[in-house]
Amino acid sequence: MSKIIIAIDGPAASGKSTAAKFLAEKLGFTYLDTGAMYRAITYLAIEKDITDNQNAVIDLVRNLKINLRFENGITKVFIDGKEVTDFIRSKDVNASVSKISKIPEVRSELVKIQQKIANNGSIVAEGRDTTTVVFPNADVKIYLTAKEDVRANRRLNEYLKDNIEISFEEVKNNLHERDKIDSSREVSPLTKSKEAIELDTTGISVEEELEKILEIIDKVVKEKKNYHQVN
Repeated sequence: MSKIIIAIDGPAASGKSTAAKFLAEKLGFTYLDTGAMYRAITYLAIEKDITDNQNAVIDLVRNLKINLRFENGITKVFIDGKEVTDFIRSKDVNASVSKISKIPEVRSELVKIQQKIANNGSIVAEGRDTTTVVFPNADVKIYLTAKEDVRANRRLNEYLKDNIEISFEEVKNNLHERDKIDSSREVSPLTKSKEAIELDTTGISVEEELEKILEIIDKVVKEKKNYHQVN
C-alpha cells in the first residue's frame, strides 16, 4: 500500500480536528481539514452579504482558489492568495456554516478540490462526509462522537481561549442546530458509514482517544497489507 487515506467523520466538537492533526503529524501524512474550506466560503459570503443568495454563493465558490497549509499545529486557510485563518472561527461563521454547506453545488466544487489533494499522497482527512462522500474508499474510516453537553463545553473553551464572549447555552443551541441541519440535508448528510469504526469520546481523555485511534489504524492497515499480499 503506497498511499493511505484515513478519513474521520463526526459532529462538531467531537474531537475530529485534534485527532486528525495528531495523526497527520505522527504519521507524516497530509492533514486535510474539509470543514475549514466550508468555513472560508461562509466567511466570504458573510463579508459580501450574500448568505441568503444561493446563486451568488455558487458563483463565488466556482471562481475561488482555496489553499490549505498546516503549519505549527494550525490549518492556515488562503482564498485567492489572501489568508483568512483568523476569521473563519467566529460566532457568525459558526452560525451560518451549515446553511452554506448544504448547498449542493458548493459541496460538489469543494469535494473535487479535496479529492485532488488526496491524489498527491497519504492523507488524514476530517469533516462530516469524508467517509461517505469525499473518500468512500478510504483505507481507514473512523466516526467520532460525544454527548452534546461535552461537545458544547469543548467548543465553549475554544471560544474562551480566543477571548470570544459567548454563553454555554448559546454554544449548545448552535451545536444542536448544526447537528440538525448537517444530519437532515439532502446532499451529503452527516451519517455514519457502514465501514466506519465508531468511537465515543465522551468519557475519555484526549490521550486515550488518540491511543485508541492509533490502535484502530494499525489493525486496519495490517489487515489490508495482508490482504494485498495474499491477493
